[in-house]
Amino acid sequence: MTRGGDDARYQTPAPEEGGVMRAHPEGTLVRLRVVAGARRTELAGIAGQALRVRVAAPPVKGRANAAILGYLAGLVGLRARDLEITAGERGRDKLVLVRGRTPGQVRAALLGS
Repeated sequence: MTRGGDDARYQTPAPEEGGVMRAHPEGTLVRLRVVAGARRTELAGIAGQALRVRVAAPPVKGRANAAILGYLAGLVGLRARDLEITAGERGRDKLVLVRGRTPGQVRAALLGS
């Protein structure tokens, strides 16, 4: 398992996606900036080159990570097990793999465009 940024193949942002989303052989990688312990779970726009997500679950024993995956899976119409945190499991900056969806499909589901 890699920690937030050890694997070079996950570091290069795609220019057409502004670094937030990019294609991956299994689907789409999405960069997240997470605020745990928020009042409610919601998307909060784009912060730099990451999608900002507020999550109500506390960052304890993987609860925030599970809540993030479940929330995003619901938005893109998948099961939580179809998403995976590939980097940043213990940090605020995360890289999530959304399996079986193109960057355009993920962008439309999350950002409405």
